[in-house]
Amino acid sequence: MIEPASASEAVAQALIAAGVPTEVSSNVRGALWAKLILNCAYNAVSAITQLPYGKTVAGEGIKDVMRDVVAECLAVAQAEGVQVAGDVHAAVAKLADSMPSQYSSTAQDLARGKRSEIDYLNGLIVRRGEALLLLRHRLVCQDF
Repeated sequence: MIEPASASEAVAQALIAAGVPTEVSSNVRGALWAKLILNCAYNAVSAITQLPYGKTVAGEGIKDVMRDVVAECLAVAQAEGVQVAGDVHAAVAKLADSMPSQYSSTAQDLARGKRSEIDYLNGLIVRRGEALLLLRHRLVCQDF
């Protein structure tokens, strides 16, 4: 996905011709956030359970946890002024149905004894949320 610019269509067509799916979008940041949120919803729970997506979501309370993760991510995105692309809740619900036997990259990393990327996914949301709360607190305190 690339942002609109004078050469965007030509670049997109060249990439498509080379076999790289490409789209010109005025909301690249929103699309990136949508992918981040999907990863935040699935990767940690899939890694902890060491189960594929289909079995992960079948666990008791997992869909509730994932819904809460999505809600938190969307709240942080909104506070950052990001218009998240698409229906993230629907995308999260659809992923397990479309790839029931798939393991998240985080689950695969942990199974191989590699370091997790959760700090760069869910941890990013936590850090951004904390930073936004701190900024809000400072602004409120300045008003007194």
